Amino acid sequence: MSTPTDTSHRSPGTGTPGAGTPDRGFEAAWADWHAAYERHRADPHGFLAVTHLHWLDASPARLDGAPGTWSVEDDVVRLVLGAGERVLRDGQELNPEGTGVTVFLGPISEREGLNLRVEDAGAGHTVIELAKRGGRCVVRPRHPLNPLLTGYRGTPAYAPDAEYSVQGIFVPFAEPRPTTVGAAVEGIRHVYAAPGEIRFRLHGEDLSLTAFNGHAPGTLSVLFTDATSGKSTYAANRSLTVPAPGPDGTVSLDFNRAVNLPCAYTDLATCPLPPAENRLPVAVEAGEQIPYERQDAS
Repeated sequence: MSTPTDTSHRSPGTGTPGAGTPDRGFEAAWADWHAAYERHRADPHGFLAVTHLHWLDASPARLDGAPGTWSVEDDVVRLVLGAGERVLRDGQELNPEGTGVTVFLGPISEREGLNLRVEDAGAGHTVIELAKRGGRCVVRPRHPLNPLLTGYRGTPAYAPDAEYSVQGIFVPFAEPRPTTVGAAVEGIRHVYAAPGEIRFRLHGEDLSLTAFNGHAPGTLSVLFTDATSGKSTYAANRSLTVPAPGPDGTVSLDFNRAVNLPCAYTDLATCPLPPAENRLPVAVEAGEQIPYERQDAS
């Protein structure tokens, strides 16, 4: 799979360390990183494989793309499997006799979940994601033959530019600050405990971003928009992972590694939106751009 770049908005020497000579090491490191990220994005059961989005409630219902009848009460999901309906959890059959069974899954915590597996004769297998988002339980089947995945062409991105790799300082809050943000799905709210803010300078302006905890221990994550949002980059959000701050709070912000969240590709995602204070007034012409899938739909 190719990893296309958009080299528009670039003069020959922009963002390079000296005299218009490109920093080949910087460019190569970015290319390796983005290729690896694209491979992760195109995983056979990644978010591009999601075929349906189902919100559960107390009323039992059959769901497109998933066997059984589903309902939820007190964060515990009730799954009733009929005769011949096979579902595996961690390699173990939930309906071992094949005659029908009722199983209970959970409780499911916010932003947590589990994966079930359904074998598909001659077509790989479906992963059934069961998760909790915005206080509600959701089921998302993921199939490797989903057209969004099989037709994926890669994500366009700006050419790497060292101008957008800057140093900042992480300033912790006295206590983690509960921060409520909207979501790509209407009516959903996400609440994060923000440990602090990152202050930095870009394009001659002093800027700051509220930071959330990253996936890896010690790392940070920022959601943001900027003056390119809705023009060359996805309108709703982009995300940047920030390595753990140094002992003095110093952090490295490499906006060349700003990526799209799943909602940039599919309406079956529940991605968080940036806090209001993370709407940068400058143009961050770095990182990933509007996916082809959204360009084609416009």
